[in-house]
Amino acid sequence: MRDVEIKNVKGTFDYLPKEQKMRDYVTRTLSDVFEMFGYLPVVTPTLCYYDVLASKYGGGAEILKEVYKLSDQGKRDLALRYDLTVPFAKLIALTKDLSMPFKRYEIGKVFRDGPVKIGRNREFIQCDVDVVGIKDVLVDAELISLYVFAFDSFGIDYVVDYNNRKLMTGILEECGVCHEKMTEVITIIDKFKKLTKEDIQKEFQNVGMSHEQIESLYEYFNLGFDGILERFRNTSNEMVQMGIQELQEVQNYLKALGIQEHTNIDLTLARGLNIYTGTVFEVFAKNSKVTSAIGGGGRYDNIITNFVDDGNEYPAIGCSFGLDAIVEVLKEQDENRFRNNLDLFIVPLNTKKESLKLANELRKFGVKVDIQYNARKLNKILNSVDRAGIPYVIVLGEDEVQNKRIQLKCFYDQAVYELDIDAYADIAKRVQN
Repeated sequence: MRDVEIKNVKGTFDYLPKEQKMRDYVTRTLSDVFEMFGYLPVVTPTLCYYDVLASKYGGGAEILKEVYKLSDQGKRDLALRYDLTVPFAKLIALTKDLSMPFKRYEIGKVFRDGPVKIGRNREFIQCDVDVVGIKDVLVDAELISLYVFAFDSFGIDYVVDYNNRKLMTGILEECGVCHEKMTEVITIIDKFKKLTKEDIQKEFQNVGMSHEQIESLYEYFNLGFDGILERFRNTSNEMVQMGIQELQEVQNYLKALGIQEHTNIDLTLARGLNIYTGTVFEVFAKNSKVTSAIGGGGRYDNIITNFVDDGNEYPAIGCSFGLDAIVEVLKEQDENRFRNNLDLFIVPLNTKKESLKLANELRKFGVKVDIQYNARKLNKILNSVDRAGIPYVIVLGEDEVQNKRIQLKCFYDQAVYELDIDAYADIAKRVQN
């Protein structure tokens, strides 16, 4: 008997076929949408040098609290990547001959040693798109439209919240928050949807904000974007001016695309990492138990510029989809939607060779088919096939082989179709309808 308790690390999971089929469906759908928008696939290493991930361009102290750190036999400080953005910046820095703009997508595992809850694990897959080399906020709006395409494909009811970090920085300047405290204050603002107002106020006070500054900040947030436009109509604050202009441009693009109804300007949306420089956005499922964001991203114009450090600018923007969170939302809709992978099941009755041949011929026509390998009672086999949600079955006996005719039974409506045993195209057409 083993002395070791066999279990998974908290926040990590094994995925059996039913679950993995749903996950594969999400990643396939996203890949199709990404390529529809002109993004190309790349892969970056899971294992990174810690100093690359922890550099001042890599996300700030808050996220570094969740980094899994380790060392190799050469005692080099390494880490598991916590997102796909910093590895993308490193890829651009190492690849000097890329033509700009460069649009990429990557689907891969990332690791965070943080709290575990529904839709948030310690080992999870991120599905990211990023583009480097475009300053125009046209691409900011296009990424929001990519979210719309993707979540419409899933049939999920959602809203895309968006904001601008220049505007937020300008508002904090108006409240008298000094530059040195900006990152701490924005990190707290990022918790607005998670904590009570009392808790938020305590955190503000802990970083040195006065009562007047806190009240002023809440006053600005309560104005809404239209109120901000009116309040700062004649402002000389450059950050506010640029933030308003960029938000208005994005808003106008969304109106032109006819997708504004799926979006909402949220002045408290911060995306706590200090990498962000302009538009930021997050996606939330409506009427779901999953309250965390199911997607998010924004513009980060300095990371790659600072990584490459060759005197050129590398403006960039990206968005991420939370696979685990999306799967949880899809389960709420129909948990049994992906329970079956097969079109057809073949039951051999002393006809193993013939059944194997029939299965292989049908596979050439794209039919997903399996056969019964072990001896069992026929009624138990058929009951198992029905419970598994496999729509069609062929019981292939010696008589069927001799007469070169098969009966194709449909479990959905109990219909039975007689076909020639070698009419592979006809059989395939029938089971794939």
